Amino acid sequence: MTNIKRLRLRDIGFHPGAYEPGPLNAITDVMGVAVGHATVVEADCIRTGATAILPHDGNLFQDKVPAGFAVLNGFGKFAGSTQVEELGELETPVVLTNTLATGRAIEAVNRWTLAQPGNEKVVSLNAVVGETNDSRLNDIRAGRPTIDEIGAALAAAKTGAVEEGAVGAGTGTVAFGLKGGIGTSSRLVKAAGEVFTLGVLVQSNYGGRLTVCGRAYEAPAAHDRDGSIVIVIATDAPLSSRNLKRLAERAFGGLARTGAALSNGSGDYALAFSTAAAVRRTKARRAAIADYPDLPNDLISPLFEAAIEATEEAILNSLTMARTTHGFNAANGKPSTVEAISLERLRALSEH
Repeated sequence: MTNIKRLRLRDIGFHPGAYEPGPLNAITDVMGVAVGHATVVEADCIRTGATAILPHDGNLFQDKVPAGFAVLNGFGKFAGSTQVEELGELETPVVLTNTLATGRAIEAVNRWTLAQPGNEKVVSLNAVVGETNDSRLNDIRAGRPTIDEIGAALAAAKTGAVEEGAVGAGTGTVAFGLKGGIGTSSRLVKAAGEVFTLGVLVQSNYGGRLTVCGRAYEAPAAHDRDGSIVIVIATDAPLSSRNLKRLAERAFGGLARTGAALSNGSGDYALAFSTAAAVRRTKARRAAIADYPDLPNDLISPLFEAAIEATEEAILNSLTMARTTHGFNAANGKPSTVEAISLERLRALSEH
C-alpha cells in the first residue's frame, strides 16, 4: 500500500446533505458504540481482515438491542439475519469479513460471546456476520483471517475515532474498480423535541458508475458492476424493530446516490440497531410484559433522510481514505494492483 496522506470527503471540499455530522462524523458518535479492526497483510498475497461493531459495552447477549435487517439484492450471505428478522433483536456483535471467512467469523463471535461473564450457561446464540468478496486483491482460499485474527478485531473494539479505508474487513475490497474499504459517517437529527445521533459504517466492495455528491467521477476502471456492500446503522433514537427495518431500507437510497449498479451479482445488505437504554431488551424486560418508548411513524422521516446522507458519505469516505493496494487476484493467480481514487481530481470536481 502507498503511504500518501489520504483525506476524508469533507476535507476535500464536499459537504453532502443537509444534516450536521456528529463530532467524529463516525458511527461511534452514537454513545457506547465501539469498532475494532484486524488488518491481515502478509507477503504479496494476503490482503484481508475483519471489522467488529459492538452496540454497547455490556453483555450484549443478556441486554439485547432492537434491530432491523434489509436486503436490496441478495447475491451473498448475512449470517444470523433470519433470527434478526424473526425476533427483531441483536444479541452479539456484528462482524464483517471476507466471503470464505464467514464460518470462522461465526466461531469467533461464538467464542467471544460465550466467554462473557454471565454467559456460562448459554448453549445457543445468534452470531451476526456480514461479508464481501475480496479476491481481487486477496488469496481468499488461504484461510485468512483466522478465528483468532477475527477475535482480535472483537478484542480491539473501542469508542472514539474509527480508522477507515483499506483496514479490517476493507483491506482487500474494491469499489467502482477503485480501492474501497471501510467508511463511516454520522448525522445529528432533531425529532420529538430531542436531538438524536445516527451513525453508519460500511464495507464497500461493489460497482457501478461512481457519482460523488451528484457529480460523475469518470475513470476507465470505475465502471465495474458486480460486488457487494454491507451497511450497518446505529442510532440512539428509541425505535422499534419494525422502524429499524424501515431505517435499514433507507440506506439503499444513499447507496444509489453513489451510482451503484445494483446488478444481478451484487449483495446489498443493511442492518440497523438502536442503542437507547430505554428500548434495550434486558433479561428482566424479556421475562415480563414491558413498556418501551417508541419514536412514532409521523416523526421518523428526518432519521430516514439522515440514514441516506450518512450512508452516501460513509461510502465516499471508504474510497477517499483508501490507499492504492498491491495484492493477489485469486481468480487468475496473478499479482494485482487497485488504484486509490484521485484526491486531486476530487478536489477539482468539488470546485465545479
